[in-house]
Amino acid sequence: MRTERNLTRLDRVFARLDREPERPANIFVPRMSRHRVVLLVATLAFYLAIVWAVAVTSWLVRFDWQVMFFRPYQQWPEIHAFLDYYVVLGQRGPTAVMVCAWLGWRSWRQHTLRPLLTLGASLLLLNITVGAAKLGMGRLGPHYAITIGSNEMGLGGDIFPSGHTANAVVTWGILAYLASTPRARRWLSALSAVTSLGVGLTTVYLGTHWLSDVLLGWAAGLLILLALPWFEPLIARAEAWIFRLRDAVRSRRGRTVPAPATSPVGAPVMATQPASPDGEVPAREAVAAARSPRAPAYLAPGPHTTRSERTPVTPVGSRRPPHSDRTPRAAGTSARPVTGN
Repeated sequence: MRTERNLTRLDRVFARLDREPERPANIFVPRMSRHRVVLLVATLAFYLAIVWAVAVTSWLVRFDWQVMFFRPYQQWPEIHAFLDYYVVLGQRGPTAVMVCAWLGWRSWRQHTLRPLLTLGASLLLLNITVGAAKLGMGRLGPHYAITIGSNEMGLGGDIFPSGHTANAVVTWGILAYLASTPRARRWLSALSAVTSLGVGLTTVYLGTHWLSDVLLGWAAGLLILLALPWFEPLIARAEAWIFRLRDAVRSRRGRTVPAPATSPVGAPVMATQPASPDGEVPAREAVAAARSPRAPAYLAPGPHTTRSERTPVTPVGSRRPPHSDRTPRAAGTSARPVTGN
């Protein structure tokens, strides 16, 4: 009775991973629609408004100081340990590794480099824009503030805008940007918004950022996500260039592989066999000479015969009775009849 082993969940997962990757018929690529342009302009206006409000030391700066003096980490110390770990969701290194692993698997499944290239382009834009803003405005954080009520700008700091917040918006928002279905896009958009909102407020709770830093970080990350469709043609050209480079390297390796020091494939070297007493060439050599040029350069001594065709031999001769109508099996496609002595 034959029994089959029941597949476990892990077996089913590996079985799915072993399937041949299939590229979807159509991959959704967001376009720069009118709605997206309106959102981009509104977010840019909000970004400039926050910078102006901090630069002129408006009510927003005074509110930053009030929140800092409130010291949320002292008001709710019971959640301090949890938020110390939660804020890691905004650190660039760990989040980039996690998201890159997921997008790398998607790239392998879909036979396209677009997910990884889009992630790389968004992180590059994030480093350039947010890094330039941090160094250009040079604002000090709450723990290093010098003058009460001052905007603390131009003093060599690097916390305006909040890098944790902007990185959370971009890193987790890229999953929604690359979603393949509208439903997945909605759910991932909501999840990334909640995550980035929580990361920004966590930095305010811990006292590492002003509230205005977080507001500017949200705007900076959202600007990058909204502007990504403008970079889609560049991403497509980069993907095509990488694939052309891969094909060129493969073809170059194929041309430079040295040929083995053997005889040509069309004329395989055979083991020397004595001719038969009547001067005929053995059937195996005749078959080898008639083989196609695609035959391998080496040949086995010959096919194994079945057990029913093997004749038991003893010192006094064969124990099998002779059969006049039996023809021995040949090594090739044609057989040479056995002649009597």
